[in-house]
Amino acid sequence: MGRPKLRDLDQPEELDERVIDINRVAKVVKGGRKFHFRVTVVVGDNKGKVGVGIGKARGVPDAIRKAMERGRKNMRLVPIIGTTIPHQITVKHGGAVVMLKPATPGTGVIAGGGVRAVLQAAGIRDILTKSLGSSNALNVVLATEKALNELKWVEAEAAARGKPTREMMPFWSKRDER
Repeated sequence: MGRPKLRDLDQPEELDERVIDINRVAKVVKGGRKFHFRVTVVVGDNKGKVGVGIGKARGVPDAIRKAMERGRKNMRLVPIIGTTIPHQITVKHGGAVVMLKPATPGTGVIAGGGVRAVLQAAGIRDILTKSLGSSNALNVVLATEKALNELKWVEAEAAARGKPTREMMPFWSKRDER
């Protein structure tokens, strides 16, 4: 365990926590229906770490608390080059298909709904996206998280191909070096 660091004692890490979807779900039992709430939350540090959490409970506040805890637990590091992602990727989760495409600096986050929330919480500032297929908020958010987790790290890919890292960067980052 060791001694806690001074930074840990001073102030906890600031996280960007966003509730994306609150949905009432029902379980059919002998006496009728039992209603619960399912909450989808995205948690990120705006510096390359993001996680999605899902919580279910009889009350909305309990479901939100559970989702926040799970989101913090599921946080993963995302490869970011400058303010965008290293390469284009298309991922399917359930019926939802999400395409993420790197964009030049100054473009902004061109996304809607859950995709925008996940990308902003991760700290991505310039990206083009397209959501295809199902518009189910949970599946769209999970597809976006899956896409970010499947992105390749530039350094690892350059080493695997035996090329310098600079050659693997997006074209606009090479232009800035000249």
